[in-house]
Amino acid sequence: MMNIHDFTKKKLAGEKISVVTCYDHAFARLVARTSIDAILVGDSLGNVVQGLPNTLAVNVDDMIYHARAVRRGAPQAFIVVDMPFMSYQTSVEKALENAGRIIKETGADAVKLEGGKAILPQVRALVEAGIPVMGHLGFTPQSLLAFGGYKVQGKGDAAAETLLSDAVALEKAGAFAVVLEMVPAAVAEKVSKACTLATIGIGAGTATDGQVLVITDLLGMDPDFAPRFVRKYANLSSDILSALENYAAEVRDVRFPSEKETFH
Repeated sequence: MMNIHDFTKKKLAGEKISVVTCYDHAFARLVARTSIDAILVGDSLGNVVQGLPNTLAVNVDDMIYHARAVRRGAPQAFIVVDMPFMSYQTSVEKALENAGRIIKETGADAVKLEGGKAILPQVRALVEAGIPVMGHLGFTPQSLLAFGGYKVQGKGDAAAETLLSDAVALEKAGAFAVVLEMVPAAVAEKVSKACTLATIGIGAGTATDGQVLVITDLLGMDPDFAPRFVRKYANLSSDILSALENYAAEVRDVRFPSEKETFH
């Protein structure tokens, strides 16, 4: 089982870190049978599970519900849980209360917060309280409205320097890792080399210390969702549609259930 120190050890050894985002017991059980290093229970469940247009409506209870299910499916995994929008930004006290609930009620190993220097007091307080923190820089989905949409961040010298400065500040505040989302590869490489905390990329090139993808994306569960940073390692949407149609046809034709699936 991974712990927060293993992230640094892997970085120093040049071993890449694999992280997958999932939200339920069934997928967590499958992930637990692989060599994936860590699971992120992301607030992207708002999009993937709840069918919302973004992550902003997700709340702490949502995160706890899904993280509990993931923990039950992967009891030995290193699990990070997103702190949702407005669960930590308003005050240190609120951040401590909500992060404490998440850790206590889910059995997770760490929480993830979006943002840089603006949330340093919260990061320090959580770390001092014994709650491991993963940061998140670049495109931060909770700031979608401020960014004006899904846009690459850290482009240009000034923006790149700000991102690097934020990463260094998160490291000094005690974060053990940081997600770098939708940033130029050269910027992600510069951050990775400048920091001792582990960098986990998504749309950030190969120089980061690891990568993260949402499990439904990499499995090709949604034929209509294909952002540039996703590679589909399977095309399950077609298999699932075919299976469902076969089931429906066999029910109509009274070919299911057969004698084998019938009790007497």
